[in-house]
Amino acid sequence: MNLAKKLATVALLASSLVFTGCGQDKIGSVDVDKVMAEAPRVKTLMSEAEGKIKEAQDKFQKDYGDKELSEEDAVKVQMEFQRKLESINQGYASQIRSRMDVVINEIAQEKDISVVLSNSKDDKMIFQGAVDITDDVIKKMQ
Repeated sequence: MNLAKKLATVALLASSLVFTGCGQDKIGSVDVDKVMAEAPRVKTLMSEAEGKIKEAQDKFQKDYGDKELSEEDAVKVQMEFQRKLESINQGYASQIRSRMDVVINEIAQEKDISVVLSNSKDDKMIFQGAVDITDDVIKKMQ
């Protein structure tokens, strides 16, 4: 994570503590990378996305594999194909993110956590003092 993003996160955290009363609120953390790797619902959606991408690739190959196109037409077709793949990826990424946001919010409310920060192994934001809800998120992402 770049420095500006870290500083913004720290500023957000600090301002939330100031406005809500220092030390009264609980801070939670979630390892999004671990959730993405282990949550059953994420695995299902990723598998569906891979299937849709494979279908799109097969259709592209069937429709254009044997055709000779001008350079201009080939570029247009390639760009259209890329847009289709990006649309598939964005659609599934949006579903995963939306579901994860709902689950994180539910768990935060259950555990009376005011702020939840992303805290992956490679990009630590919190070293101690936060309630790690990663395993709870994975369990709830069925």
